[in-house]
Amino acid sequence: MPDETTDRQKYFADQFDDEEVLYVFHKHPIVMRKGLVFGAFGPLIGVLPTAVKPTLGIDFFFGGLLVGLILGLIIFFPYWLGWHFSVFIITDQRFIQITQKGFFHRSVADLSLAQIQSVNYSVAGIQETILGFGTITMKTYVGELEIKDIPHPAKVQKKILSILREEGDDPSESSDVEALNNEKEEEIQEL
Repeated sequence: MPDETTDRQKYFADQFDDEEVLYVFHKHPIVMRKGLVFGAFGPLIGVLPTAVKPTLGIDFFFGGLLVGLILGLIIFFPYWLGWHFSVFIITDQRFIQITQKGFFHRSVADLSLAQIQSVNYSVAGIQETILGFGTITMKTYVGELEIKDIPHPAKVQKKILSILREEGDDPSESSDVEALNNEKEEEIQEL
């Protein structure tokens, strides 16, 4: 009889054999806006010769437009690549942040679920409010992890907290927090 852990499908390269993926999310597509703006200059550059010299003809216009569209896609592609391959994964053991920048730069942050003390979110400004994205902040024993441009941050925060509770790592039930609260209560009573 085959071992159950060897039959599991791996969703990412660094996944442990006994690890189960519970939740995966990306940044909001708004992070590609700079690439979209720069990529839009491609078609403009392609038709510019025809705008300067209209006698070049309609064939030259459409040829330039096609070349400009290809140039725009080439300019936009690294931004799309960075968005598509930047992913946040929550497993039954850890939180993994994979960040892709361009073609050749990838960074991975790995955090045990037991290290997460609190998960908060903020939506600041008119753009974030209208387009529905924000920032999630995870407080850990070693510092803060800030994840910007997350779509529907309230839903993502709620999902992360429910996973932490299901896995027995409820930040609100931390023994360290209880100990600090007890100490403060004793100090207040002494006064």
